[in-house]
Amino acid sequence: MALKIYNTLSRSVEAFVPLETGRVRMYVCGITVYDLCHIGHARSAIAFDIIQRWLRASGYALTYVKNITDIEDKIIARAVKNGETIRQLTDRMIAEMYRDFDALGVERPDQDPRATEYVPQMLSIIEKLEAKGLAYRAKTGSGTGDVNYAVRKFPGYGKLSGKSLDELHAGERVAVLDGKEDPLDSVLWKSAKPDEPAEAQWPSPYGAGRPGWHIECSAMSCALLGESFDIHGGGADLQFPHHENEIAQNEGAFDKPMAKYWMHNGFVNIDNEKMSKSLGNFFTIRDVLKKFDAETIRFFIVRSHYRSGLNYSDVHLDDAKNSLKRLYTALDLAAPHAASVASPPADSMPAKIDFGNEYAARFKAAMDNDFATPEAVAVLFDLAAEVNRSKSQELATLLKQLGGLLGILQGSPKAFLQSGAALDDAAIQQKIAERTAAKAAKDFALADQIRQDLAAQGIVLKDSPQGTTWEAAA
Repeated sequence: MALKIYNTLSRSVEAFVPLETGRVRMYVCGITVYDLCHIGHARSAIAFDIIQRWLRASGYALTYVKNITDIEDKIIARAVKNGETIRQLTDRMIAEMYRDFDALGVERPDQDPRATEYVPQMLSIIEKLEAKGLAYRAKTGSGTGDVNYAVRKFPGYGKLSGKSLDELHAGERVAVLDGKEDPLDSVLWKSAKPDEPAEAQWPSPYGAGRPGWHIECSAMSCALLGESFDIHGGGADLQFPHHENEIAQNEGAFDKPMAKYWMHNGFVNIDNEKMSKSLGNFFTIRDVLKKFDAETIRFFIVRSHYRSGLNYSDVHLDDAKNSLKRLYTALDLAAPHAASVASPPADSMPAKIDFGNEYAARFKAAMDNDFATPEAVAVLFDLAAEVNRSKSQELATLLKQLGGLLGILQGSPKAFLQSGAALDDAAIQQKIAERTAAKAAKDFALADQIRQDLAAQGIVLKDSPQGTTWEAAA
C-alpha cells in the first residue's frame, strides 16, 4: 500500500506523490516564543514528529523545516513587561521549548529558522505583491504606514478554509479598519510605533517597522524549501487565517502552488471543553510533566489520530500509563532479550525492520493510511500479546523497533515498570529476601504480610520460576 495523506486543500485522502521522486520538503508552523509551551503545542509537535519519522522510514530524503516566530505583538508586550530585551526573552523561551520537546522525544527539525533572520526576504515578497497590485500602503486610520494585502484581489482566497469571501467577512469582528480597505485584508508590514522598542523595528521602503505574522512563514518556507514544496502543516487553528494568507501571499507573488499537501492536527480539549487561557483550563507541558512521565504523555497523544480532537484529562493519562505498561511488560517478560533489544549506540545504524513480517506489514498499512497511529498502536498490542505467549526475542525486538517509529518503547523496561515507586530498589530487594526466607521456613503468613505491606506502598511483586521481581503499581 502506498502512502496516502488527507489533504486539507482538497478535503480528501490522496495518494502521496512528492514533487521530486524520493525527496520530500515539509514545512510546519512552529511556536511563537513568548511563554512556556502548552499541551496543544505538544500535540502538534508530536504529530508532525511521527509524520517526519514515518516519511524517513519510508525511504524519503526529507527536509523538515519548522519555524520559530520570534517577533510578534505578544513577544514585544511580554519583553517590555518583563523589563528584558526581545532577544533575551526569545532566547530563553526557545531553550525552554526545546527542553520540553526533547523530554517528549520530539526529534529536532532539519532547520528551525527564526523569523527575525528573514526580514529581507519578507520585504522582497511584499514588494512583489505591491508591484502586482495585490498589496497597498495604508494612508488613513491608526494603521497609517502599514502595508496590507488586498485579499479580494486574489481569486483563490478561501480555498483552504472552504469559505467564500462573503462568509468570511460575515464572521469577522473588526470594529476598526485600521487603515485597511477591507476588514479581511491582512497586514504585511506594520509601521513602527513610538512606544515600541528599537529592536522591534527594521528599515524598509515603507519606513521603519516590522513584518506581519503571516508573511514570516511565506518568506521562510520559500527561502528554505522553494516557491513550491510538498507538505505544509500546523494546527487546525492555523488553517484560517494564517495558512489562507500564506497561500495568497506566496501564490500571489510567484504564480505557482505553494504546497501540494496541507496537513492540520486536531484541537486539544480539557475534560471535553476546548483548552483556553480565558477558560482557565490551560496546561503547560512543564505542568503536565510534574504529574506524568514524558513517555506516558507522548503515548497518550500517539494513540489518537493526528486529525482527531484530543481530550486531555488525568483519567486518560492514567489509562495511557497502564496501557504503556502492558507493552513494556511484554518486553520485560521476553528475558533475556533486554540486552539484545537495547537502544543502539548513537553512532550505529538501527537494524532494518522486516516489513514482510505479519505484524510489521499491518503496522505499515496503518501508517500508510494517513498516519493512522491508533491502528498502528493496536498492532503493537497484538504483537505484545504474542511476545507474552512465545517469549520470542525476535518478536520483542520487532516490538521495540516498531515502537521506535512512534517514539516509544526505547527505554529500559525495568526502569519504566519500576518508575514512581515509593521505595528504592535496595529496600524492596531486602523485603523480597525476607519474604523468600519466610516461605522457605514455611511461615506463609509472614510472607503474605510482606507482600501486602509492599502492595500498600504501591509495590507489586511478581513470582516466576526465575525468582521474584517487582514493579510499581499503576
